[in-house]
Amino acid sequence: MKKLVLAEKPSVGRELAAVLGCVNRGKYFEGPSYVVTWALGHLVTLSPPDSYGEKYRRWTLANLPMLPEVLDTMVIEKTREQFDLVKSLLDREDVESIVIATDAGREGELVARWILKQAGCTKRTQRLWISSQTESAIKQGFENLKEGSDYDNLYYAAESRSYADWYIGFNVSRAMSCHFDSRLSAGRVQTPTLALITDREDEIESFAGKFYWTLRADFGRFKASYYTDEKTIRIQDEEKANSLYSSLEGKTGTVTSVKKLTKTDKPPLAYDLTELQRDANMILGFSAKQTLDTLQRLYEVHKIVTYPRTDSRYITQDIVPTFGERLSALKNTPFAAVCPKVENIRKDLSRLVNNEMVSDHHALLPTEQPVNLEKLSFEEKALWELVITRFLETLSEDYVYSTTTVDISVEGNLFSARMTMPDSYGWREKARLTGRRNASASEDESEYGLYGLKEGSEVTVQNLELKRFATMPPERYTEADLLYAMEHAGRLVEDSELKKRLENGLGTPATRADIIEKLIQNNCMERKDGFLVPTAKGRELVRLVPPQLRSAELTGRWEKRLFAISNGQESEKPFIEDIKKNAADLVEQVIANKDSYDPARMGDPKHLCPSCSWPMAKVMDAEGNTHYVCQRFSCGYEEMIIRKKIKDKVLLAKSVIKESHYRTAPRRSEAPAKESSGGTFADFIRASEERKKGRKH
Repeated sequence: MKKLVLAEKPSVGRELAAVLGCVNRGKYFEGPSYVVTWALGHLVTLSPPDSYGEKYRRWTLANLPMLPEVLDTMVIEKTREQFDLVKSLLDREDVESIVIATDAGREGELVARWILKQAGCTKRTQRLWISSQTESAIKQGFENLKEGSDYDNLYYAAESRSYADWYIGFNVSRAMSCHFDSRLSAGRVQTPTLALITDREDEIESFAGKFYWTLRADFGRFKASYYTDEKTIRIQDEEKANSLYSSLEGKTGTVTSVKKLTKTDKPPLAYDLTELQRDANMILGFSAKQTLDTLQRLYEVHKIVTYPRTDSRYITQDIVPTFGERLSALKNTPFAAVCPKVENIRKDLSRLVNNEMVSDHHALLPTEQPVNLEKLSFEEKALWELVITRFLETLSEDYVYSTTTVDISVEGNLFSARMTMPDSYGWREKARLTGRRNASASEDESEYGLYGLKEGSEVTVQNLELKRFATMPPERYTEADLLYAMEHAGRLVEDSELKKRLENGLGTPATRADIIEKLIQNNCMERKDGFLVPTAKGRELVRLVPPQLRSAELTGRWEKRLFAISNGQESEKPFIEDIKKNAADLVEQVIANKDSYDPARMGDPKHLCPSCSWPMAKVMDAEGNTHYVCQRFSCGYEEMIIRKKIKDKVLLAKSVIKESHYRTAPRRSEAPAKESSGGTFADFIRASEERKKGRKH
């Protein structure tokens, strides 16, 4: 008898098969004891609304809220062939049990359990739970398989989250679209994320700047800044600034204080996914999705980093003995010159090692797999270097530096200067020697002429520099800023218990990149000069959506209860019943809203719908064709600019579709497995293309 191993992706399946001694059977692998197959991400998803009755094909307020007693699952049509293969292997008489080897986390558990449920499989299940794809990690994992039932509560929490997103997402999105006659998509993660962007834009537009002045004195050997009584360099009064400037030049000052302090900076914490995405955005210019996709390849294909979708920046004690092998794996790379010997690793690792701060997976680390840089693409190499630099920093000693602060009184006016000198570069030495990051920006501020000054020393103002500045509005979010804001969304919530449950913020490290991309695809925000800018549509959506969905508090309440479900402290049934009531209440709030959706606030007036004069959204399909889609839900007018290349010449042809889809939802061949939103522009394009092929929707 054999065990069927179900991986999440083909690449992982191949790695598992190699370790388990399985050979290629074409579409799966098989050996004496194991059969290895895989999903392609989700093979099964929740059924769309129209599967619960023909009436739900029509998008109308009369049919809301949609609250099926039980949500059904369905096979995703585009991957049905793979599902049928997996089911046939599950049904084999010589397969006595299943090993779930999907990603070790809440979403990975859902991927496998839904496949088993849809296939009607009731055989015994075991769980493979590993954090890297190296041969040793896989072998150790199979030697310590857990019973599948040990993870039942994790599955219940994952399924409950998916059910909740279906009830809230589809109901609110349909209510918004029908009530305001525009394709509007809302959800409990994407909408508060969008609200962060629109709130910042509101702050920028309402910002009223003002002037302030700074005064800097040149004392010959050094320069010092004037400080007000409020201990700031900003002088708010222009008359006072001019008076100081005209009266202090040539005056003699006295050193009133010389303070020298030794300070210490601990090494940074190791990377989790979100922190790496932030650094990759700031240093490499990568988008969050680009970072995740690249990191996934480093994990699955090259096997040189540990599990990427981690939310922890700590490791467990059992990882420490593996440091030697992880460092040895870098011997044929430029990092070999700065890798410490095991005996030279810092002795106090309490900042890095914390068993209680690791739940499913530890922080991002290099694996014990030897690295061949020639096999890495430019993107992969650049991102890998960030991971390795951070790993070496966490194993290094503290950065120790001395600061000398000197205060000077000039006719009763305080001037101050500071000198910073490193005593031991410690962990900053890694970045200095590898040239990957600036080791210490603070050194640029140093005034080395402060050497030798003592209290009572007299100095003369040789020159003064007066500058006028204007206060600046807050900057728009970069992708790195938004990731940080999503991760720390709890700071915006007053309730202490909800704040605690929002420790991991909006979304998960694995989904934040998709949320950002989804908001861009839905034409709610756009990338512009390195910043994320809300569109008029996005601002209108946030203005009109029920207040509950603008705040991170909803996620906080959900995560508090999902955490309890995953720990067996709460049943999933009461949670789902409360979600249904919440969905019905949100629909009522949308219908009760007397505001109107203002298309004049949207988009480019150059692209108005010739049928109804509403603005049209510009979207691109996979073939590079440009679509202009009317945003009025009851119109359905669409123009498609088709690009055809013939003998190196690009020919453009306009195709016009005028078909009202008023109150009728395009049939979706697959419902979203993650946060439901009632459809995107991409869904609309797919539906339009199918209409052109003669299919009925």
